[in-house]
Amino acid sequence: MNSRRERNARAALFDGIEEGGIRASSSYSSHEIDEQENDRAVDGLQDRVNLLKRLSGDVHEEVETHNRMLDRMGNDMDSSRGVLSGTMDKFKKVFETKSSRRMFTLVASFVVIFLIVYYLISK
Repeated sequence: MNSRRERNARAALFDGIEEGGIRASSSYSSHEIDEQENDRAVDGLQDRVNLLKRLSGDVHEEVETHNRMLDRMGNDMDSSRGVLSGTMDKFKKVFETKSSRRMFTLVASFVVIFLIVYYLISK
């Protein structure tokens, strides 16, 4: 009796399903069903392709933005390097022309000023 119930339940569950899992009705042929499934699959693929296209476009825009930002940073670094090298050249001139006693006084005064500022800030 139990196996009969299982067969009836199974028959009710799989009623109208042909081999391969395709539900068929009397008004559709298997060719029409295949065409409909193909159309749905093509639509699904087209949606995925459109999504990937949008994503790749967004990635392209992001890469272009980052490239522009990196170019600006590189230009800023080049200009900073120029300013720094000019400053270093001036320091070299100062160090070459001044006596060692004046140099020591200059360095010592910078250190003292730094320590005073540090002490005032840390309070």
